[in-house]
Amino acid sequence: MGRYRSGPGSNSYRSKDRKAFAQCVASIQRLALLGHELRRPSADFLRDGIYELRARKGRVNYRVLYFFSGRQVALLAQALTKEDVVPDVDIRRALERKSRYELNPEKHTHEEILG
Repeated sequence: MGRYRSGPGSNSYRSKDRKAFAQCVASIQRLALLGHELRRPSADFLRDGIYELRARKGRVNYRVLYFFSGRQVALLAQALTKEDVVPDVDIRRALERKSRYELNPEKHTHEEILG
């Protein structure tokens, strides 16, 4: 059982596609369980402390961008792409959210127990 911290938009997958949402939840649960040990192809480092969590359904790549705050994981943003890379605009958005989180973690924290 692990814990994760979520940021803006963490529930938006639910309305798009239930199977894709389920895959994203499973990926988040693996991240909560494995933390820094989760590697490719499930997760990868992007830049500036931002990582991507990967899920795929059909031709669509679902990406959840996150960073580590100590031993906790902060989920920052999601991206849907048919490309193999996360668009730079999504990374910049995640970096802005990371900065806001670091200024006031309590204001930007939602905690759930996964299991």
